[in-house]
Amino acid sequence: MFQRIRQRFKDMGTLKALCEGAERHALQDGQQEPGAEHFLLAALDLPDGAARRTFARLAADPDRLREAIAQQHGDALRGIGIDPSLVALMEEGGAPPQAARAIYSTKPSGQAVIHELASQREHGKDAPLSGAHVVLAVASVRQGASVRALARLGIGLDAIGAAARDELQSTQGQ
Repeated sequence: MFQRIRQRFKDMGTLKALCEGAERHALQDGQQEPGAEHFLLAALDLPDGAARRTFARLAADPDRLREAIAQQHGDALRGIGIDPSLVALMEEGGAPPQAARAIYSTKPSGQAVIHELASQREHGKDAPLSGAHVVLAVASVRQGASVRALARLGIGLDAIGAAARDELQSTQGQ
């Protein structure tokens, strides 16, 4: 029982680092609230390395994810007739977004990731919360920037979900 309580405290620390990292990545992208793509970037930053190993299982370079996210954002802007370079110029002149809220909030895709992580934890998994859990949660989000960025890298949701499950299974035996 003591071990389970200790693990919950560790998981809370991991979740805090994940949320802070997602928010930092969102702010770097000029967005107030993090989406699933920002949680995926934050998972790659976690010290456990599980998210990076998940990408490695697919022979995919996780360091290309930020670029893929930026490219799909640019494609979306061009799709509605806006030149992405003009948006960048407008953002440079204004104040950068700041995370000065009393309550933590995310985009709907970020909320979906958090809900999926909570669901994973409720279903009796005693393994420590890791980046692979986050990747698996992001794989459950079926639309949005994270899906398009992964597709740009040639990674399907089913494939990355399976790789995350394999990573979790391999670390449970340790």
